[in-house]
Amino acid sequence: MGPGRRALPLLGRLALLLLLLLPPPPPAAAAFSPSLDSDFTFTLPAGRRECFYQPMRREASLELEYQVLDGAGLDVDFHLLSPKGETLVFDQRKSDGVHTVETEDGDYMFCFDNTFSTISEKVIFFELILDNMGEEGGQDREDWKKYVTGTDLLDMKLEDILESINSVKARLSKSVQIQTLLRAFEARDRNIQESNFDRVNFWSVVNLGVMVVVSAVQVYMLKSLFEDKRKSRT
Repeated sequence: MGPGRRALPLLGRLALLLLLLLPPPPPAAAAFSPSLDSDFTFTLPAGRRECFYQPMRREASLELEYQVLDGAGLDVDFHLLSPKGETLVFDQRKSDGVHTVETEDGDYMFCFDNTFSTISEKVIFFELILDNMGEEGGQDREDWKKYVTGTDLLDMKLEDILESINSVKARLSKSVQIQTLLRAFEARDRNIQESNFDRVNFWSVVNLGVMVVVSAVQVYMLKSLFEDKRKSRT
């Protein structure tokens, strides 16, 4: 067996030994920039106000987007309050909105208000995007650096792999967010089209009824014009 054929198994054994000697890497989830996405759709009855609470950390980011999918006027009042009770955002009778705030420790409250409507209920969709919610994300990313030593034989760097994975994760999260918003837009447009369809059908029936009544009246009047109302004497 030649020396060239022995070199390949030897390099494989050295690489295996190197991997065994290195301490195990931290969990993959801890290496990512913590980001949480959630969405919710609910029905807000007429004359009601619904509030939700979201606990946040200091130096995190809260992004909230809402849309009124169905209901007369497609509008709602929106309030966003800080943990101290201060009003951060107030939208009056809006159909949609996007707001981003830098947060502090505490519970943030956001409310949807339909008290101005006495008849129509509203179907509301909202999405929350929470960034930098991890407790030790920065420290865990720094811990990856000590595992880079000794990987030059593999001709790669864990930092590059981590950066690529974070980039892919961010793009996938953005794609999911855009698809969710497109579904919300589609639902709202469908509700508007169905409402317009019912409205067109209703007024078409009304117009048809008016035309039938007018036609009957015209026939009766024309007929009455040609009637001989003189009484014959015997």
